[in-house]
Amino acid sequence: MAVLVSCKISKDITMPQDAFPEKYRTEAISIDKTNIADMDWELFFVNEDISKLIEKALAKNNDLLIAQKNIEIAQLRFIQTKWNNIPEANLSINGSTSNPSDNSFMGMNLNQALGQKHIEDFSVAVNLSWELDIWKKINNQKREALAYFQQSDEVKNAVQTNIIANVSKGYYNLLMLDAQLKIAKRNLQLSDSTTRIIKLKYDAGQVSSLAIQQAEVLKMGAEQLVPQLQQNIAIQENALSMLTGEFPNQQSRTIELNDVQLKKITNIGVPSSLLSRRPDVRQAELALLASNAKVGISKADMYPTLRITAQGGLNSFQTSSWFNIPASLFGTLAGGITQPLLNGKRLKTQYNISLIEREKAVINFRQTALLAVGEVSDALVKVEKLVEQESLLRNRVSTLQEAIHNANLLFTHGMAEYLEVLAAQTNLLQSELELANLKREQLSAYTDLYRTLGGGWK
Repeated sequence: MAVLVSCKISKDITMPQDAFPEKYRTEAISIDKTNIADMDWELFFVNEDISKLIEKALAKNNDLLIAQKNIEIAQLRFIQTKWNNIPEANLSINGSTSNPSDNSFMGMNLNQALGQKHIEDFSVAVNLSWELDIWKKINNQKREALAYFQQSDEVKNAVQTNIIANVSKGYYNLLMLDAQLKIAKRNLQLSDSTTRIIKLKYDAGQVSSLAIQQAEVLKMGAEQLVPQLQQNIAIQENALSMLTGEFPNQQSRTIELNDVQLKKITNIGVPSSLLSRRPDVRQAELALLASNAKVGISKADMYPTLRITAQGGLNSFQTSSWFNIPASLFGTLAGGITQPLLNGKRLKTQYNISLIEREKAVINFRQTALLAVGEVSDALVKVEKLVEQESLLRNRVSTLQEAIHNANLLFTHGMAEYLEVLAAQTNLLQSELELANLKREQLSAYTDLYRTLGGGWK
């Protein structure tokens, strides 16, 4: 038995050592062991409005609350496995009466021995049953339950990370829509002013009615943009409300889009650090640990099971002497080995399936790591290139604003065509709307980088 216990019936598979590259695809940011993901979300999102929204979401978001309940369920299951090594104990109290026939062997002997035609039996006993963990089956059950418990915690961390990112990105989107609404209203005023000038020139016979129609069409386009943006603002406010576990309502804003300051990110760590920081990567690692335990369990099911049983208590055929101690005391002890025979094929199949499931877990770990590295690389590129795009677009907007001013002056003095003025206004509107959107994309890119590096759940 000592030799059997010392045997290890299955060998665990370790984490792939080549699942992560040595560095990300970037040269703009230095590689360091430190990581912005180590920063608490309160320090990363310094805006008061965002902090309040995130606090509400962490307290009332239903997806997060469900994830917490799943943790509690997994914890109870893990605690339960700790009792698998404890003998199973049951208390039984039984009473019976038997009336054999007079012509039966028992009936004839009963009548001769006791002078009666029936026999009663009363017992109270404690039954114990204990399975010896020879093949580490129970130990593997604990390992599997622990991995699932830790997985449920990582699921909650992943949900929290995504909620924090979605809240902040939703708030940035709200600021962008506010900025675009101001741009649309300002452009509407500009279009109205241009239309009045064109009408004056029409009255003076300097332009045709076509000029008035084109100016009014441009003005109506700006007018239509206002309710469209107001609609998008209301929908975004509703989405933020539901993220925070509340009914749709207005959201307060204490700053404007251009007031949001971007943090300069100088440290992103090495790719292998994602193993300890990203909840989804950690989940994939724990899934492999659980698969190792499942292989051990399915392998142990194919081997003999040693079970020890014991029973002790009080027994008597008369109630008057039932609790007469020590005369009514009894006890039994037994041990047996059970080897699966006819169901061996089914157990072998289950073992082979567990091996394949473990291979899938390894592949899934590699894929999760690959996606994680890819997400970080994409976020890094966005952070770097959006800064360049923003600089170029801001210069274009500045040039168009100057062009609008010059075009209006030239048109007023009859030195430019009305089409030039309308074209300049159209280009300015689109560029300013695009600039507001680009600013929002920058903020979202920084949030995505923080999330992809594993920040937000601490």
